[in-house]
Amino acid sequence: MENSLEKMVDPALAEMGKNLNEAMKLLEDNQRKVEEENEKKYTRKDIPGPLQGSGQDMVSILQLVQNLMHGDEEEESLQSYRLQNVGEQGHMALLGHSLAAYISVLDRERLRKLTTRILSDTTLWLCRLFRFENGSAYYHEDDREGLLKVCRLVIHSRYEDYATEGFNMLYNKQPVIYISSAARTGLGQFLCNQLGIPLSCVCRVPCNTMFGSQHQMDVALLDRLIKDDIESGKLPILLVANAGTPGAGHTDKLGRLKELCEQHGMWLHVEGVNLATLALGYVSSPLLAASKCDSLTLTLGPWLGLPAVPAVTLYRHEDPSLSLAAGLTSSQAVEKLRALPLWLSLQYLGHDGIVERIKHASQLSQRLLENLKNQDFIKTSVEDELTSPVVVFKFSPALPHIDHMLRATQTSAVTGNERYVCDTFNQWLGEQLCQLVPASGVDIVELEDEGTCVRFSPLMTSAVLGTEVQDVDQLVDCLKMKVPVLRCTLQLRDDFEQEVKRTVGLSYVEDFSWPGLGVVRYDGQNEDKQETEMEKINSALLKKLNELESDLVFSLGPEFGGEKNCIYIGMVTEDLDVSELVETIAATGREIEENSRLLENMTEVVRKGIQEAQVQLQKANEERLLEEGLLRQIPVVGSVLNWFSPFHASPKGRTFNLTAGSLESTEPTYISKVQGTGITPPPTPTSSHSKHRFPGQKLFRRSLRNSDGFSETSSVSHADDLDRGEPRPGSSLVGQENAEQPDEMEILSQETTEDTPGDKTRTPGTDYSTSEGHESLR
Repeated sequence: MENSLEKMVDPALAEMGKNLNEAMKLLEDNQRKVEEENEKKYTRKDIPGPLQGSGQDMVSILQLVQNLMHGDEEEESLQSYRLQNVGEQGHMALLGHSLAAYISVLDRERLRKLTTRILSDTTLWLCRLFRFENGSAYYHEDDREGLLKVCRLVIHSRYEDYATEGFNMLYNKQPVIYISSAARTGLGQFLCNQLGIPLSCVCRVPCNTMFGSQHQMDVALLDRLIKDDIESGKLPILLVANAGTPGAGHTDKLGRLKELCEQHGMWLHVEGVNLATLALGYVSSPLLAASKCDSLTLTLGPWLGLPAVPAVTLYRHEDPSLSLAAGLTSSQAVEKLRALPLWLSLQYLGHDGIVERIKHASQLSQRLLENLKNQDFIKTSVEDELTSPVVVFKFSPALPHIDHMLRATQTSAVTGNERYVCDTFNQWLGEQLCQLVPASGVDIVELEDEGTCVRFSPLMTSAVLGTEVQDVDQLVDCLKMKVPVLRCTLQLRDDFEQEVKRTVGLSYVEDFSWPGLGVVRYDGQNEDKQETEMEKINSALLKKLNELESDLVFSLGPEFGGEKNCIYIGMVTEDLDVSELVETIAATGREIEENSRLLENMTEVVRKGIQEAQVQLQKANEERLLEEGLLRQIPVVGSVLNWFSPFHASPKGRTFNLTAGSLESTEPTYISKVQGTGITPPPTPTSSHSKHRFPGQKLFRRSLRNSDGFSETSSVSHADDLDRGEPRPGSSLVGQENAEQPDEMEILSQETTEDTPGDKTRTPGTDYSTSEGHESLR
């Protein structure tokens, strides 16, 4: 293949194509590079260093690019997936950039002929493909630049002396540009900054609020705004309409807008993702009107999966001198080479390949929409169920089976805090779907009326990510798993709040931005606790809860904006026992607080005991001095005196009792090993009751009737056996043997419990290491 290519084309072109292929293979071999980095442990090379005098070879430079692209860390799956799906058509686009640099060194005449052919071919293909007859094309890197050039063209057309008078012409009669309120953020400010006109020259037109789509421009209101501006001495010059709003993908009433622009002599510019469907065989009548507008902007890169190709603005204008003055055309042949990547890619794909890619994306949207119609608690926002290439959906607990957002908006009573909670849950849903099905390309969008929603726009993502039908099916399956969790969590939030408010020592923290069961704080039994002490207790409580064998997720909440000293509980399922959960949190908190209080008391007792021990030791030294005499304290004399006349003193030992906090004699230790005196430490707090659990059942879970593991009858009989203490067939008898042969520790614990007033029961699983440790230290 390479030999035939060298015979057919110029050797320099063949060599350049060969080098590009080798470079792409080297950069796309991610797996091999990751393995080499793990074996050799490359150091980071993104720190700027001195330029080497001898230079480097191509492989070394590409290796540096590889390290800068991926770094030393493991490449994220989504980014790696994007790079692997560049495909051969993407290679053609990348080859176009290299060819443009090579062609630019040709002589002027040959360069002019070549660029004219490339530009005319590409413009003709695009105008026929997207039904824009007799149009011209402007190729630009920034997708807003085409609209900017069109605005300059309109200003030159409407102000005859603008080329000589400049802003003085605009001052006498201020121009007005009309933009929909659903347009992308910052578009009006961008135009004003680049054109050098005030922000008052941009008029934002509201969308419909009573009839029709919530994202379509209000044509009647626009007509009144234009007439008011004309009466005030202003000059309406241009209207920017949407064929697919950036948020919901809705299309304005382009036919009526075109009639209104012709009536007032205005220019109509259309942009949006839905313009891609103009290439299909069947086009809806509202969108077909876009082919009659004055200009439109196409973003072919994401539609066709072509990297680094320019956007295209098609326009109609008869005066080439004004187009040249506005910057839509250029006399520089090098600038015309911007169309070269598209020229190569369009020829490689062909008409059928381009249509097939756009058709595939539309079919993915239709498949998702058909599946969402049968989903309860899911509402969709689509303009046309037959042709809409963008699907926006959200979880809504208000209405169980509404398949159109417009009707749901009028009947839903979700307002205020409920709306805020619903947005939080949809934010969590969108993040989960993005992580579980990255090939779907779903993202999260904020809409003015609907709030937080999940958007599926395959025209912008499927060609790059390689989205297939099975990815859409997987997305639906994940949605079916997540919706019950959202619904159950939302239903149990009120029960959790009421249960926490009824429990002493706990306080409910209202945080609508938390996607989960709720937020709780342990306040303690005494209100005079300092904040630092409560922070330590809640931190220890969080650690204890995470050590339990449960499916719940306990955390400190979001990194920024969360409440302090709180425990955030994540999503739950329908079998959650809220009362047991709250009771466990309160009991564990009291246990930690009592242990911390006992430790504080022990610290104080030890301090006082040390002071008392020092006083008693000083007294003992004074008594020993009186008994032995002063001569025996002299080092040399005392030893001689003790040799001649030994002094027999009764040995007296002392021991410090941590529990009693006092010094005691060591004589009872020699009499009995077990200490029978002293103060028993306070009992460790326990929960009021413990519930029987079936084998495999985790904490905080209720046994559902007719479940997979147990039937209703077997569950009741098993519970009765547990109450009677009778083992079931096949059960372990270890507990029974232990009950018949109690060990020494059980005897000691029974003796301690009998002497202790109050609760004499111990909850299984409770940690008594602290209190028992006090007895062993005596």
